[in-house]
Amino acid sequence: MKKFPISAPDEQIRPLLVSKINNLTKPKGSLGRLEELALQIGLIQQTLSPTLRHPQNIIFAADHGIVAEGVSVSPKEITWQQIYNFLQGGAGVNFLCRQHGFKLKIVDAGVDYDLPYERGIINRKVRRGTANFLHEAAMTEEEMERCLEYGAEVVKQCQEEGSNVLSFGEMGIGNTSASSMWMHCLTDIPLAECVGAGAGLDREGVNHKLHVLRQALDHYHSDGSPRDIIRYFGGLEMVMAVGAMLQAASLGMIILVDGFIMTNCMLAASKLCPEVLHYAIFCHCGDEAGHRLVLNALGAKPILHLSLRLGEGTGAICAYPIIDSAVRMINEMDSFANASITKYF
Repeated sequence: MKKFPISAPDEQIRPLLVSKINNLTKPKGSLGRLEELALQIGLIQQTLSPTLRHPQNIIFAADHGIVAEGVSVSPKEITWQQIYNFLQGGAGVNFLCRQHGFKLKIVDAGVDYDLPYERGIINRKVRRGTANFLHEAAMTEEEMERCLEYGAEVVKQCQEEGSNVLSFGEMGIGNTSASSMWMHCLTDIPLAECVGAGAGLDREGVNHKLHVLRQALDHYHSDGSPRDIIRYFGGLEMVMAVGAMLQAASLGMIILVDGFIMTNCMLAASKLCPEVLHYAIFCHCGDEAGHRLVLNALGAKPILHLSLRLGEGTGAICAYPIIDSAVRMINEMDSFANASITKYF
């Protein structure tokens, strides 16, 4: 298995960061979450003057064999069709990237379609979609390793381009089913509480989805380790995102965590290397059933709750201005001493 050398940020700088934040010209704690974010980012970057450079949003895309069981209201071809929409600039993630200055990267992790790579899509296709985990493992050990490696490679490229903050998104019809399986198996939250409407299933559809996933769980007879759960039920794009998150943490980068699927990718990453959580900023809580529960299981405190359930990295990018405000606060606000203001708390 690929190793990711991740360590928790050195805590020696914490008192200095806390002192700087507390001595800005404001009542102590009055900027609330901005102060918490500034402290976390300062710890990640090991500096009293953190920066955000060249933010990028990476979308990993792949198809899922479990879609054959009718667990999604959307047909499989939506995966590749939406990628064309990304290329044309007409998707939800596109306007947000334009608005907030993010570069968008699209990675084919396993789409069952011949995509136009000449248009800038990064080709890391491991296979043309996962196997149907109702009947067999979604991927082999070797395929899982390749996903982790490829995800890490894309992050290294982003760092070479000057990025120190990344958000991750996904495109893959059926990936809420894979995420629900990871969530249940890695947290022991009852499966019924992990399964939701995905792209828009009605109550009957959600019940059918739950029935299929319960059958898949009954058919699973492997060792139950986090690594095996990730391989057996995961999506190619999801495992690639796990590798990307672990690589970003090992490079000391800020990881902006998006919605239900990416939160479960961070859950999976944390089961492989718990220290990755120090580098994660959880950006929003969406409306997919179970998202709040998995955030709670991670001890995460999301920045936004906008009833989003699109994925693609949209919630993470929406939260970015708040993260930028936290960095501007610690860098641009004056101190009591420098402004010759008496502390008033």
